[in-house]
Amino acid sequence: MAGTIEELDSFSPVTKRKPHNFHAHVMSSLGTSIVGGIYREGQILPGDAELIDQFGVSRTVLREALKTLSAKGLVEARARVGTRVLPRARWNMFDSDVLLWHLDSGVKLDFIASLAEIRMAVEPDAAALAATRRSEEQANELMAWLARMGGSDQTPEEFARYDVGFHRVIAQASGNPFMVSLANVVDIALMASFTISSPVDDSAAFERAVRLHRNIAEAIVAGDGDMARLAMRQAIQSGVDRATATLGDKRV
Repeated sequence: MAGTIEELDSFSPVTKRKPHNFHAHVMSSLGTSIVGGIYREGQILPGDAELIDQFGVSRTVLREALKTLSAKGLVEARARVGTRVLPRARWNMFDSDVLLWHLDSGVKLDFIASLAEIRMAVEPDAAALAATRRSEEQANELMAWLARMGGSDQTPEEFARYDVGFHRVIAQASGNPFMVSLANVVDIALMASFTISSPVDDSAAFERAVRLHRNIAEAIVAGDGDMARLAMRQAIQSGVDRATATLGDKRV
């Protein structure tokens, strides 16, 4: 199963995730500051005493947060030097926290473009594979998510959850575990897109989004890999075009 509506209830494209403990709060705050450029690549972070005072946490909590950031490739601790921000090339860009910190620090056009490129490299082939490997249960799941996407009077959050569910079915139906593992990237890409501009805000955009996803679903159900690949490319490009157009308008 790709996930029920209840399992996707925590997915909200317009609401920031709230850290649930001190460790998560410190990690998220420092991670967002690093990704957002407040702490630049190569810069030494403030010392332990300063950070402990800033966040009001124990040394143990701070050290654990820094270890987590180190595991994600953002920082490196050196004796008698301090904790240094690593070059962006070292960051684990497939990590869900790192991706979300990019959203928290402000969605930028180059981030949207990079997400689109990785989606274009993976999802069209995932759709093509799904067309030849999907089970009847997965075909039914896909059509069920599509039906939800086409429902009336949806909120942006509801449409986003249905869209995520739709794409997760395709990843699983591809039968490729690496494509399934990239689901975080797809989820964040959709979150970024809907954070900027949701198709439910405009009737024409909504109808186009549903139509493009229907083309994907029908091609997969029909076993037409070539059409599924093409339809997925068109759906991704449409979402990217909508998001970049909105960002461009905001920058004028």
